[in-house]
Amino acid sequence: MEVRIEKKDAFNIVGVTKRVPIRFEGLNAEIIELAKSITASQYKTMNELNDLYPKQVVNASYDFDDTRFEGKGELTHMIGFMTAEKVSSDELKQLSVPAGTWAVFPSTGPFPQTLQDTWGMIYAEWLPSSDYKVIDGPEISFTKMHDADESKYSEIWLPVQKRQ
Repeated sequence: MEVRIEKKDAFNIVGVTKRVPIRFEGLNAEIIELAKSITASQYKTMNELNDLYPKQVVNASYDFDDTRFEGKGELTHMIGFMTAEKVSSDELKQLSVPAGTWAVFPSTGPFPQTLQDTWGMIYAEWLPSSDYKVIDGPEISFTKMHDADESKYSEIWLPVQKRQ
């Protein structure tokens, strides 16, 4: 499994949010509904703030229920763009993310299967054998959906710290 450890400065994610059910396989209908709810005005504002890598739509999940690893409960899901700017907007939420260390997992393959398989390998294989543990913060992912073929490039970012 490919992984790189990166230090990142503080940043913000600006977008729309919704509490959604935790789902390990297939598409999450609630997230699709959230994406469809983004207005032209919201998208324009988010896109204008889009000044940080990956310079495209990202998904951030946070505030997980305690039953997460049983495949039950809910999480808060945000669809938005990353920015160094602080934003005041009535129509968008801002998630402030402190500077920290991130484990970044790139993958290529059919969406959403490859992305979901990567999530599973991270928690079942990489984390138990690594020198890192996941800390509180958003879990971020993005997929380059404009790729022409089925082989889509994705990244998963987890906030981590070295184990003591």
